[in-house]
Amino acid sequence: MLIHEGDERSVEVDVRLASVLAGVAGAVNAAGFHAVGYYSANMTGNVSALSDYIANGNFRLALLYASIVIAFIFGAWSSSLMINYGRRRGVKAVYAFSILTEGILLCLLGLADLFLPGVHRSVILILGLSYLMGLQNASATRISNARVRTTHVSGMATDMGIELATLFDVKRGAEPEGEWPANRSRLRLHAMTIAAFILGGIAGVLLYQSVSGALLVGAAILLTSIAVPEIFRARRRP
Repeated sequence: MLIHEGDERSVEVDVRLASVLAGVAGAVNAAGFHAVGYYSANMTGNVSALSDYIANGNFRLALLYASIVIAFIFGAWSSSLMINYGRRRGVKAVYAFSILTEGILLCLLGLADLFLPGVHRSVILILGLSYLMGLQNASATRISNARVRTTHVSGMATDMGIELATLFDVKRGAEPEGEWPANRSRLRLHAMTIAAFILGGIAGVLLYQSVSGALLVGAAILLTSIAVPEIFRARRRP
């Protein structure tokens, strides 16, 4: 799931990856909002809020939203640097290492949420989660040639609309029937990604209300349990 990339990947592998990572992203995004009132993965909304606060002269909140966006970009930047470095050196498990890094840092954020007080906790939590969402989205985008974007629901919803239009044209004979199998696979991938994000968000809020930062620790353990076996599997490959 975290070794093959691009055209070497099957739809089933992409669906599994999207289901897990989008579920985690949905849980983290919703839990972060429930905890501190800001979305860590919604860059469209965050940039819109940034523009609004600048226009109204509220530069303190504008700076906060700018920091959230910068943290997301920095996460994607650092993930891509890690992946580029690993690929140049032939590290087959470079994507697994990226997800393992996310898991370790997410565990630290969960511990910070449990034990740090007040304002320090809030700032570290929202900026840290935004960084990790950028890291995760870049990893999923790179490994799948942009077929999987686990935090970018706007893009997935757009792609789903495009595939539904293609399906409509196939059904009325305006497009060749040969388009149907590939169209169905892409439509399933996009639908599963959105569904996983929604279900993850619901679970994230409910669990955060019960166990607070332990939710982030649990999500970190899930990511680590996926990444570590892939690292060992890659080492066994010739």
